[in-house]
Amino acid sequence: MNTTDKLRLDKWLWAARFFKTRSLAKAAVEGGKVQLAGNRVKVSKEISVGDTLSVRQGWDLREVTVLGLSPQRRGAAEAQLLYVESEDSIAKREAEAQARKAAGGALNRPDQRPNKKQRRHIHQFKREQ
Repeated sequence: MNTTDKLRLDKWLWAARFFKTRSLAKAAVEGGKVQLAGNRVKVSKEISVGDTLSVRQGWDLREVTVLGLSPQRRGAAEAQLLYVESEDSIAKREAEAQARKAAGGALNRPDQRPNKKQRRHIHQFKREQ
C-alpha cells in the first residue's frame, strides 16, 4: 500500500478490484453507479482514507469505507485490505440474494415457443397499443 493522501476514484476502484479495468470503473462512475457519501462524483474525484463509497455491481450494492490507497493493482488478498464493507451492507446483499434465489422458480415461462399464427397475433396486439 502506498502512503499517498489522495487518489483518483477510478484508479482506486480498479486497484481495489471492484472493476477489471479503469475504463470500466470510469463508465460506472459516470453512470452513477458509484457514489461518495451519497452524492454522485466525477471520475477524477480524489478520495482519501475514511471516505464512504456506495458501489453498485449488477444486483449488488456495497457500502464500503476506504481503509487504504494504492495506485497499483495487486492480488485480491491485498486489494481487500484497501476497504471494509459495512455489516448492514453485507446483510442486505445476502438477504437480497436469498430473495432472488427463492423467486427464481416463480417465473412463469411457456412450455414451448409460439408458432407462426401465435406470433402474428402477438405482433398484431403490440401494434394496436
